[in-house]
Formats: sequence, structure tokens, C-alpha cells
Amino acid sequence: MATLSAGMVEALHGLEQAIVPPRPGVPLGNWRWALRQRLASVRDALVDENPTAADGWLAARGGQAFRERGMLISRLTQLADAALIAPDPEALRQELRRLIGDIGRHIQRLHDLAYDDVELELGGEN
Repeated sequence: MATLSAGMVEALHGLEQAIVPPRPGVPLGNWRWALRQRLASVRDALVDENPTAADGWLAARGGQAFRERGMLISRLTQLADAALIAPDPEALRQELRRLIGDIGRHIQRLHDLAYDDVELELGGEN
């Protein structure tokens, strides 16, 4: 079932570091390009995550997680494009912070789903 992979941890950490404003003297274009690369890493890690559950009542939640992942991937793609052309870098940084939080909540839901799946298999209380 789903776990927070090392690739996802590394990708999210890299994105968090990349959204820090560039140091004075660093061209904004360099910052934008690095940001776009970090977004691609997060997208790749998110694509590799497995948000499905096969058993009964968990299947609906697994499907919801799969749809949520699709929306997050779409946002990542849009923000990767915006990273190169956004007129206001600060607004872009704010949107990226929201995205990082949303991805964190998505991963937590995957963990909850995995926990419930294991609990169901072991016959635990619900």
C-alpha cells in the first residue's frame, strides 16, 4: 500500500528549498528554471505513488485518492508552466506553499488508507 517514498520526501524537501526567494544578484530566470525542475521532481514522485485500495469499502476512498492525485498532478503541471512566466514571483511562491500543504495532506490520506487496509486485513476494530 502507499507509503511516503524516499523520492517523495526528497522531492518535497527540494521544492521547499527552491521556493525561497533568490539571493540578491541571482538572476530571476535561474530561480524560475530551478523551481520548474523541482516541480518536475515532485510530479514524478507523485506519479509513482500508489493511491488505490482494492477491498470493499476502501475502494471508494482509494478511488478518491486517485482522483485527488490527478488534480495535484494537474496543478503541478500548471505551476511548472507558470514558474517561467508568472509576473509576480511572490504570488507564485504563495501558491506553491499551498500546493506543498495539499500534497502533504494527500500523502497523509494515503497513509490513513493504508492503515485502514492493514487493520481490515488483521481484523482490527473500525
